[in-house]
Amino acid sequence: QVQLVESGGGLVQPGGSLTLSCTASGRNLFIGTMEWYRQAPGKQRDLVGAMTSGGSASYADSVKGRFTISRDNAKNTVYLQMNDLKPEDTAVYYCNAAIRRSYYDVTNKYWGQGTQVTVSS
Repeated sequence: QVQLVESGGGLVQPGGSLTLSCTASGRNLFIGTMEWYRQAPGKQRDLVGAMTSGGSASYADSVKGRFTISRDNAKNTVYLQMNDLKPEDTAVYYCNAAIRRSYYDVTNKYWGQGTQVTVSS
């Protein structure tokens, strides 16, 4: 069974920093693109950024220059380094990963449970 577990959320003041992590658990996983989304109260879930298995990253315009995605393939983990946080970054952050459970398996997309990030003074 595949699970994505996020951690690192919390309360931070404007201008502060947080690093989120998301780890995929399971045996012999083939992990493709890993993504970060966020959902603010009353709003849709939006893509924050993504990183391919080869290390190519892309970002939403709203976070470019402030957020950085990285991953450790040996640990099946993706990170989201968030700097210069703003109140409008407040949301539940979710990771999503395209995973095959074996070489012959089909690719499915899995979601983490989400972690709350609150930016407030």
